[in-house]
Amino acid sequence: MSNSSEKEFNIVVNGKAKKVATKILSFEEVVKLAYPTPPAGDILFTVVFHNADQNPSDGTLVAGQTLTIRNGTRFDVKHTNRS
Repeated sequence: MSNSSEKEFNIVVNGKAKKVATKILSFEEVVKLAYPTPPAGDILFTVVFHNADQNPSDGTLVAGQTLTIRNGTRFDVKHTNRS
């Protein structure tokens, strides 16, 4: 019998399939999945999610927040320079 904490979740970040081992992801973890090497400069990130395992299942994740995911949760992570 396997431990539920060993389960992997298949998600999509910026159109690329990713596997994660936890059901709850933070804003910062999602940004790191999208940009393992962050862009240089004073950058702001926007994280939009779809098909999460919570209500609402679609929305925007902001710094400091966490999200309960499921297989198939999708993230669109964009970055812009602060001006």
